[in-house]
Amino acid sequence: MESVLLNVDLPGLKLFKRGKVRDVFELDDCLLLVASDRISAFDSVMPNGIPDKGKILTQISLFWFDFTKTIINNHILNSDVKSYPDQLKPHADVLAKRSVLVKKAKLIPIECIVRGYLSGSGWKDYQKSGAICGVSLPSGLTESARLPEPIFTPTTKAEQGHDENITERQVIDLIGAEAAKTLKEKSLEIYRASSEYAETKGIIIADTKFEFGYCGDEIIIIDEMLTPDSSRFWPKQLYKAGKSQPSFDKQFVRDYLESIGWDKEPPAPKLPEEVVSKTREKYLEAFQKLTGKADL
Repeated sequence: MESVLLNVDLPGLKLFKRGKVRDVFELDDCLLLVASDRISAFDSVMPNGIPDKGKILTQISLFWFDFTKTIINNHILNSDVKSYPDQLKPHADVLAKRSVLVKKAKLIPIECIVRGYLSGSGWKDYQKSGAICGVSLPSGLTESARLPEPIFTPTTKAEQGHDENITERQVIDLIGAEAAKTLKEKSLEIYRASSEYAETKGIIIADTKFEFGYCGDEIIIIDEMLTPDSSRFWPKQLYKAGKSQPSFDKQFVRDYLESIGWDKEPPAPKLPEEVVSKTREKYLEAFQKLTGKADL
């Protein structure tokens, strides 16, 4: 198994931002996004990572950015390390398969979550209130049930700590009616198109989240897209409503953390080798099914 890249160190480059998974470096006219092998759960980064995870996430995102380019423009400029600017050449080995050059965009501070199935925090919400984030749903639905229609349930995008559920009205108050309408419509359109495609490959996309930004006056999609980090992927052939589902995403990590009774406060516990290995296997399987490629 390959080594794990936890910290992306690129001497000579200006670090713009370090996220839970991605490190962003600033170049003259664009940004360099590098996906590490870090993995987070319950808003904490685990002390050990998942080998190849950054490469898998980047390659899945690139697939989806291309797939959805007729729905909305995105921030991708280049993902071919061989044609990167000269200043990045010394770092080619580190950057290969796990980096992209992207347009500079002004982040819109909303996590655009779309749910097509009743799971996770949405299921907990529904059990208490019969709704998710204020969106009323029919009574009598069971865990993992398919919703009558996909729903848009935005949250704030917190720099630190937990994101908070907000209503569509609050989104309008934060960013304006026109931008709010664009975010909702594009999020739902992308979800419908991608989930229909994924089902033909044996994967149910139960829910996912998107991020958008302004490039000039245009709203584009940024960050990552429809990866096992930002989505719940379920094997279609094993799907059965009424219970939690096996998955191709980091639910395996979440389940382990729940099983040991971690209080979900930092520092996060180290993941056992079995959990690391199984998570890598699931991520890679999702990549292979969605893209049709055998190798990264």
